[in-house]
Amino acid sequence: MQDPLSRTFSALADPTRRAILARLRLGAATVTQIAEPFRGQMTLPGVTKHLKVLETAGLVTKGREAQWRPCRLNAAPLRDAADWMDAYRVHMEQSLDRLGENL
Repeated sequence: MQDPLSRTFSALADPTRRAILARLRLGAATVTQIAEPFRGQMTLPGVTKHLKVLETAGLVTKGREAQWRPCRLNAAPLRDAADWMDAYRVHMEQSLDRLGENL
């Protein structure tokens, strides 16, 4: 089993999944609403598979409201990934500063 950070990066590696997250950033949506921009490119089951990967990574949650199950963005795993990358950003900035001083 992958650790949470690996699941997050794996989920983000696909442009379709990133597009789904961008849509959910605007608010909750049904699977049909999420699939609309991909009509003609991907089937509804294909979109559902992408959503399952995002759910497994904890990036998407599904609720229940009457007869529909809205999907929502869960940004917590993105914050964890950003925090992890931030440590490397600081390291790279310090390395570039030292390089600049040497030049």
